[in-house]
Amino acid sequence: MTHKVIGVLVTDRVKEAGAVQDTLTKHGCIIRTRLGLHQAGNHCSPDGLLLLELAGDINEWVELEEDLKTIEGIQVQSMSFNQP
Repeated sequence: MTHKVIGVLVTDRVKEAGAVQDTLTKHGCIIRTRLGLHQAGNHCSPDGLLLLELAGDINEWVELEEDLKTIEGIQVQSMSFNQP
């Protein structure tokens, strides 16, 4: 079994949030866990970090990563953990 985690850095949340949300909705069936992190306080931070734990087929994981990478201002990195 493989555990896949994707980190998504959104450098301009106001500009890119809609495209990111549309992409995540499109691939929603393979997203097991979604965690959003950003600076909060007197004003919202312009950037944010999403952590996604994926389930399902590896081909769907690749498609999600490719779709996210087409969005300007987005950085995507991933980790895989294999259980024996």
